[in-house]
Amino acid sequence: MTSDVPPPRGDEPVTLAAIAARAGVHVSTVSRALTPEANGVGPATAQRIRALAAELGYQRDPAATALRTGRSSIFGVLVPRLTDFVLARIYEGLDAAAAQHGYNTFVANTTDDPALRRERLEELLARRVAGIVLGDARLDGDDLVKNLTRRNIPYVLVSRRLPGHLSVTTDDLLGGRLAAEHLLQLGHHCVGVAAGEPYASTGVERTTGFVRRYAEAGLPLPPEYVLPSRFDTAGGHAAGAALLGLDPRPTAIFAVNDTAAIGVIGALREHGLRPGSDVAVVGYNDIPVAADMPVPLTTIHSPMFEMGEQAMGLLIDRLHGRRVRSKRLRPHLIARDSTLNG
Repeated sequence: MTSDVPPPRGDEPVTLAAIAARAGVHVSTVSRALTPEANGVGPATAQRIRALAAELGYQRDPAATALRTGRSSIFGVLVPRLTDFVLARIYEGLDAAAAQHGYNTFVANTTDDPALRRERLEELLARRVAGIVLGDARLDGDDLVKNLTRRNIPYVLVSRRLPGHLSVTTDDLLGGRLAAEHLLQLGHHCVGVAAGEPYASTGVERTTGFVRRYAEAGLPLPPEYVLPSRFDTAGGHAAGAALLGLDPRPTAIFAVNDTAAIGVIGALREHGLRPGSDVAVVGYNDIPVAADMPVPLTTIHSPMFEMGEQAMGLLIDRLHGRRVRSKRLRPHLIARDSTLNG
């Protein structure tokens, strides 16, 4: 039952002690009730305290909470670039799941630059974040993951993975195989790959799945037909132009993301070639523009929002000491005119 202690005057900030006095409970109970998990407080009591806090206009001070507990109710998120649709959509899933559990997120861009990654991580840790989501893990010796492990900071990887570390990704090996299977069924024997960056598991595993499937079909790809490339349109354009200059010219090109595939299509146009009719093109992720291209793009659909949601769920579970394991979400192929126009 609420006590008869008068409410604070309108010009006074509402404190935990004031809420505790009105609710007739200890201040520590109020403090726990107002955390996302309300550990150690019964559901009815927590609901009553939260209703009273709202009635009194209580505003939580994140800085004070961080000083008191050592951690805030904010999760830090590192991504290569939030202008990338895939990363933006993953972040939307992360943020939505965090909000459902009473947390906020703070995102920082790293541009895949090792020095900037270290700088951005330290900025997030200075805010006493509750945990870290890494969307830019690197296969070439990731010192950020080692740093987080050494400092006992809860973390999860999303989009890209590293063996032995908690992550939520698409099953990129399977996605690459699906792209190869589609092109094999269409009769393409001479194919090329815009393979992405060698430090990103996304590009490496999608390429590996694709190349393995062709090898299983008795059609191993010569090394010059598998080209590293940046993940943007310029990178896809450069890789596409190089592949089109080979003899024999590939009849199909797999780009490990849709943005690079759009660049490949630009290179086709410069060579007077049409996607689907002259050279088949397959992308990866199924960003919205893929279906609305002048020649709609065949692509591997990746569940981006769900990837973010599930990564945040795992991080919250990890933060609270629950058992967690990595997840690989299943992709599927969407066939459109860029491969079916021939």
